[in-house]
Amino acid sequence: MYDAIVVGARCGGAATAMLLARRGHRVLLVDRARFPSDIPQGHFVHGHGPRCLARWGLLERVIGSNCPAVDSIVSDYDEVALTGAELAIDGVALGYGPRRRVLDSILLEAAAESGVEVRERFSVDGYLTEGECITGIRGRDAATGVAVIERARVTIGADGRNSLLARTVRAPVYDSTPTLGLYYFSYWSGLGGEGLEIYRRPRQSFFAFPTNDGLHAIFIYWPIARLAEVRADVDGALRDALTDVPVLESRVLAGRREERWYGAADLPNFYRKPHGRGWALVGDAGFHKDPYLALGVSDAFRDAEFLAGAVSDGLSGETPLHDSLAHYETRRNEASRSDYVLNTHLASNKPLPEELARVRAAIRGNASATRSYFLAIQGMVPRETFFNERNLQALLGEDVRKSA
Repeated sequence: MYDAIVVGARCGGAATAMLLARRGHRVLLVDRARFPSDIPQGHFVHGHGPRCLARWGLLERVIGSNCPAVDSIVSDYDEVALTGAELAIDGVALGYGPRRRVLDSILLEAAAESGVEVRERFSVDGYLTEGECITGIRGRDAATGVAVIERARVTIGADGRNSLLARTVRAPVYDSTPTLGLYYFSYWSGLGGEGLEIYRRPRQSFFAFPTNDGLHAIFIYWPIARLAEVRADVDGALRDALTDVPVLESRVLAGRREERWYGAADLPNFYRKPHGRGWALVGDAGFHKDPYLALGVSDAFRDAEFLAGAVSDGLSGETPLHDSLAHYETRRNEASRSDYVLNTHLASNKPLPEELARVRAAIRGNASATRSYFLAIQGMVPRETFFNERNLQALLGEDVRKSA
């Protein structure tokens, strides 16, 4: 009998398992993949994500994987460009872009070092139940084909937006919005540049950042209505899109794409109820959104901390497990709400919210104010250090009490 079984050993699952083991719990972590392995998903870690890695003692491993720290940004929204530099606090930079095969392996190794029992190439076929309570898993080892049953006090689904556990327990979905955007991405050599670059235009958006081994990742967003057109000729769609961003176009044409195109167009936005009797959900299994603001990995880290604390409190008897898991849902929703709303707005290809556009226009060309803005937007300092009435009044020169 385990204290917890975690299904899915990537960002949300490996982090949750590691943190539970560090609290002294007996944890089994399973995944059908063999690591290291890549998945076609975004991998820029920013906002609260780098600080999680630093707290867990893993940030240096990420940097040591030949993944550069990103402490500068060009944020060009409809040709109103802001440039922020020296975006680091206490040695933790704005962001890091490790490939998923690198990041997931670091997390998995850290989980094993913390005492987690890890089983790769293990497929979960179904879940054990007693009435309405989940009591464990039924699965199969790919190497031997032997069927296995394991039991736990809590079973955690970290198995993505199409989570089998979520389907099994019929976890309710709320605040949902259908797919808004489609993305293609790949990796370039010879691109140059060291920072995060965002170029938003009426027809599409570009996101570029350095990743492992001297390569740059480039992600392109189009509204989902353009799926058939883009899918028919991705290279042609890229060339057409680049004409809207000459500063990036010249570098892309001078560089070289080193890998195939990866695409994603099944990107619903939703919250799921992330807990019930004997079970919980974390990462994309419980909360999924469009990749526009690159929130997935960092949110999975944050929610892993929330969930590990809640499960530990419940298992130790400090708080009834049902109550602690309900608190986990409340914390997750409160921490994510404003980002979720903005992300959905931007992924709908709508203009920037008016108050945000006004602030960006006011600080353009002011390096100090721009740095403070990005530190606050990224959560690297308390948001109110920049977005307070007095500061906005000074920047905008008008009554900003409502917008602040």
